[in-house]
Amino acid sequence: MDAPLIVAVVGSGPAGFYTAGALLDRTDLNVWVDMYERLATPWGLVRAGVAPDHPKIKSVSSVYAKIAAHERFRFFGNVEIGVDVDRTELIERYDAVVYTVGAQTDRKLGIPGEGLPGSVAAVDFVGWYNGHPDFTELRFDLSCKRAVVIGAGNVALDVARILCSPCEQLAKTDIADHALDALCKSAIEEVVVVGRRGPAQAAFTTPELKELSEFTQSGVVVDPGEVAELAGEDALPRVVKRNLAVLRGYAADGTPLGKRHITLRFLRSPVEIRGAGRVEEIVLGRNILRVGEDGWVSAQDTGERESLETGLVLRAVGYRGVPIAGLPYDDHKGIIPNSNGRVRDGEREYVAGWIKRGPTGIIGTNKKCAVETVTQLLADLDSGALRRHSHMDTDGIESWLATRQPHLVTEQGWQLIDAVERAAGGQSGRPRVKLRGRKELLDVALGRANAEISGG
Repeated sequence: MDAPLIVAVVGSGPAGFYTAGALLDRTDLNVWVDMYERLATPWGLVRAGVAPDHPKIKSVSSVYAKIAAHERFRFFGNVEIGVDVDRTELIERYDAVVYTVGAQTDRKLGIPGEGLPGSVAAVDFVGWYNGHPDFTELRFDLSCKRAVVIGAGNVALDVARILCSPCEQLAKTDIADHALDALCKSAIEEVVVVGRRGPAQAAFTTPELKELSEFTQSGVVVDPGEVAELAGEDALPRVVKRNLAVLRGYAADGTPLGKRHITLRFLRSPVEIRGAGRVEEIVLGRNILRVGEDGWVSAQDTGERESLETGLVLRAVGYRGVPIAGLPYDDHKGIIPNSNGRVRDGEREYVAGWIKRGPTGIIGTNKKCAVETVTQLLADLDSGALRRHSHMDTDGIESWLATRQPHLVTEQGWQLIDAVERAAGGQSGRPRVKLRGRKELLDVALGRANAEISGG
């Protein structure tokens, strides 16, 4: 048999696993895949980004578990590229390196007062309630009566829904215990979701929109005037028509408002956040829509202003990729420039997922994206543009990593974490109870503790 093709995949979210799967599915090649992850746990946004009340979406992790069980797959967790090992060292040891690190930071609003306490990124809030180790120690002031979420996409709806869902409903999910406790004590009564353009331009998916009333057990406030019939509506895409139908249903619905409810508002942009030492109000500008020559619909400020009293503003206006030292970076798009996944001017280096194309699509979109990258990688191999190393020591890689990161987490370590969390969840009828923080995770993964955590 030919010498194996050894590939490192950096990042263990959907794009990473779909990349590994596409490589290992090639029965005509002897391919080995080592997956690197800076956390002790895999699955990326499926574990730490998907809302806890969406277990069906999280079930895709069973696909990743099958890939991880492949005899030519290895998981190396708690290894940060650029800290524990350098990317050039990966290039020396692997025939190819595929970066699937996602979009790890958020886009800013760029308005006065954005830095006030109480003005936070939705990505931080999502990480907090999902038990991401980077965010478990954060604190959010939920003592105000109104929160404002800036953005018209599914992340904005997720955040609003979690803030408004009844405690007893959240307690059936795998939401982090510290977040569950805080949300149960929350004084928030209304969450206003603000979109700068109209309802026809919102990026919501219809299922996310339809479930708001059911999950919050409350009516949803929509101004009938903002969802009135549009000129040329028959020509709109079907998903937009479905969204408009849902929004008009909310506007006409007489469902009573519950203890906490969501208000959807359109044609408004944040102009300023005000407060004496912390967020006290947000100023919104009223917009009208303009259609450019290219057909793009943009929001234009009318100069009208309105203020909302609030103690919490969450920005959910998009994600951005983070540069990787030594690789090109497109600061405007927040991606690593590439051609079908091959990094521009890169040596043996490829990208897949959000760091390749930007934060677009759903989880399944990453499969097509990963296949495109793998196809390009193998085409480069066939053409000679990608040359295999003359000799590879796959057995020596793990021992080398252990010298760089003594607390290396393997697939077996992750399985220990998974078993402990699921067992704790089973005691209280939940999918899992997540271990909190890096120390707890590593203690279990490395067998340093007889870990027992409460079932909530």
